[in-house]
Amino acid sequence: MQSSLEKLRKYFRLEAENGYKDSAIIGGLAKMLDFWEADARNEGVSEEIIRAVAGRLRDYRRLSPESREETLKGIWKRIKEQHPEAGGETSQRTQPQPPRDSAKAKESAPKRKPASRPPGRAESAPGGVTSQTPVALNASLTVLQGVGPRHAKTLEKLGLYTLGDMLYYFPRRYDDYSRLKPIKALWYGEQVTVIGTVQSIAARPIRGGKSQIVEAVVGDGTGALRLTWFNQPWLTNRIKVGAVISVSGKVDQYLGRLVMNSPDWEPVETEHLHTNRIVPIYPLTAKITQKWLRKLMKQVVTYWAPKLTDHLPESVRSSANLPSLGSALMQVHFPSSQKQLQAARERLAFDEIFFLQMGVLRQKRDWQSVTARIFDVDDGWLNSRLAGLPFELTAAQQRAVDDIVVDLGSGRPMNRLLQGDVGSGKTVVAALAVAIIARTGAQAAVMAPTGILAEQHYRSLSDLLAGSEDSLPAEAIRLLVSDTPEAEKEEIRSGLAEGSIKVVVGTHALIEGPVQFNDLQLAVIDEQHRFGVEQRAALRAKGENLHLLVMTATPIPRSLALTIHGDLDISVMDEMPAGRQPVATYVLTPQERERAYTMIRAQIKDGRQAFIIYPLIEESDKTESRAAVDDHKKLQEEVFPDLKLGLLHGRLKPAEKDAVMAKFRDGEYDILVSTTVVEVGVDVPNATVMLIEGANRFGLAQLHQLRGRVGRGSAQSYCLLIPDHEDATENERLQAMAESNDGFVLAERDLQQRGPGQFLGTRQSGYSTGLRMASLTDLQLIEKARARAQALFEEDADLQQDEHKLLAEALERFWGGGKGDVS
Repeated sequence: MQSSLEKLRKYFRLEAENGYKDSAIIGGLAKMLDFWEADARNEGVSEEIIRAVAGRLRDYRRLSPESREETLKGIWKRIKEQHPEAGGETSQRTQPQPPRDSAKAKESAPKRKPASRPPGRAESAPGGVTSQTPVALNASLTVLQGVGPRHAKTLEKLGLYTLGDMLYYFPRRYDDYSRLKPIKALWYGEQVTVIGTVQSIAARPIRGGKSQIVEAVVGDGTGALRLTWFNQPWLTNRIKVGAVISVSGKVDQYLGRLVMNSPDWEPVETEHLHTNRIVPIYPLTAKITQKWLRKLMKQVVTYWAPKLTDHLPESVRSSANLPSLGSALMQVHFPSSQKQLQAARERLAFDEIFFLQMGVLRQKRDWQSVTARIFDVDDGWLNSRLAGLPFELTAAQQRAVDDIVVDLGSGRPMNRLLQGDVGSGKTVVAALAVAIIARTGAQAAVMAPTGILAEQHYRSLSDLLAGSEDSLPAEAIRLLVSDTPEAEKEEIRSGLAEGSIKVVVGTHALIEGPVQFNDLQLAVIDEQHRFGVEQRAALRAKGENLHLLVMTATPIPRSLALTIHGDLDISVMDEMPAGRQPVATYVLTPQERERAYTMIRAQIKDGRQAFIIYPLIEESDKTESRAAVDDHKKLQEEVFPDLKLGLLHGRLKPAEKDAVMAKFRDGEYDILVSTTVVEVGVDVPNATVMLIEGANRFGLAQLHQLRGRVGRGSAQSYCLLIPDHEDATENERLQAMAESNDGFVLAERDLQQRGPGQFLGTRQSGYSTGLRMASLTDLQLIEKARARAQALFEEDADLQQDEHKLLAEALERFWGGGKGDVS
């Protein structure tokens, strides 16, 4: 089987094991297309298959988990039909069949056959399993009363294979019957749970029959609340008039009435109504009810949680004022009070952040314990290079250069993150680092995620590294991407191996086996979050203890920087070069679209260019969003018949994308109609308008990156945001974009609004289970855990002391045997 298909199968399997959460790759499964399409074409995979894979994965993140499962299985079935050698399945699950027993399985259970789980499937306990954990927790769920093979198979869909898994299967929310609020006391903007009787429910078509809305009214004797769900008509069969339900969500307002849009709901079990208890609500799957699962959880948690030995040393627990592990697990499932629940959640979140911090501290120590070649920088040489630049560095750029000079002269490998907003001038700083290395005869490699961005860096570096006495000849700086002709690739590989090529700029092609360096001393990785840890490690492995500079244009909030990048030294570039004007940003309603077109015409008349961005490639029956391919035709024929429009999207071959982008950059197109493939790094200083359709469908970070494609020249630029429908103009993200051009402010807001998601790609990062309880917006907890981790690390870095042995085991399990390499 071709290696590209083997990679695809691995990613699909990992996605299946992760429950189809779009987390097999950092940034989502669609990110793999950046490198997979070229690999597949090079290996002769049929064009039909490549286009099918690309088309399905582009919209993968918008699908439900069920639809994602169907999509991946459908793709693989099609691949097997055309490439029989592929064989295999995208997911594998083995049905456990251990003997039945009671819930209170004896600790002597090692003789019982443990539950089997799919290959590579992580256990639920994030670091919580040690040599002191009762072996019986590995037993299959069929040991529980009332759970046979069929029920066990259903529970597997929730990731529950063993008794231990159940301990760490946390509720998604709670219904607090001691704090119920009457409907008449609700306020706009509150996040609440309400219990009421269903008075009416009905579905009706909207938007010309393309969509449906379900509307229900619930009352509790003090008032009535209107509930709405979009495109879920089956709810009319699930929710019956007269039923008592609990609904949880944000209180909104429509035409002066309080409403809840798309709330969570559950049927209320009457025995809870008068108990004043806090009731856990678990994530479910088909054929499982809350009542049944809660009863099962009660059996397991009340018996096994008190029997766990805590891996966190008493000294850390007491200094951080945390409850024991057993108590925390008991209270997080069946809390006695809100105070106890909060303490339990804090303990379990603390563990995750603490393990994360210990891992990155260990990684940083490993980096600093080795020696690297020293590159001393002569002040006279540096000043002459700076004087030769066509512009003056900002203070932030100068600080970053100073940091790099210190790192390269320290005798230890540089391991620095260069974090700068779009347009802050990171490339110049990276070019100076490359020049410092190349002037000594050593080699430097710059890796970018796309061919377009790699070519842009190549041109920038060629310009910046020329024009001085010790500048490199043109043949010593080369570009290596997947589209480079094979003869030229061979010439470049030969030049790198013998040392005549000093600087190479490229994509993932740089890390392929045949590429060998004579003396690689610096690796620069741009948009580092677009590469997996394995890819970054492969580039580092091309040299010995080389210096590493990673760059990102995505501003990272302080809490995330402390956590994810704790092993890196960070240089923040928070200033724009002189002459840059802030991009004026406006939110328009769909009815105001013609105003946007008028502005585009006026800018093009003045010799400028424009982007029009769409969330989809082609229209779908499931969404009312506008799409690039469909609207490109309409725009060209009806709206801008006298202008030249280009079309760019992810289904194009890499060479086609580069050709379209080059034509736009060279002024052959007035307007570029595109999907988000232009999000990163494309530099067209003449473009002054960025119109984003369906803007409510994008996150803040993505909107800010798209906006960063304009405003790169001295002329005033504009970003126009048009949501799918008029109601969405009040969208918080869109208003935040209109209020601020500061990427760091927006990144903090994005983190608060949407959370960090699966910021690490599970196996890919060596981090085994992801964060389940910790919030990376909780700066106070992060700093608390970081302080305890640093104190313990200084006392016993290798966790050799007896009281730290269980912690060492738990830490190893949390990282899945990795060394904490998250960056």
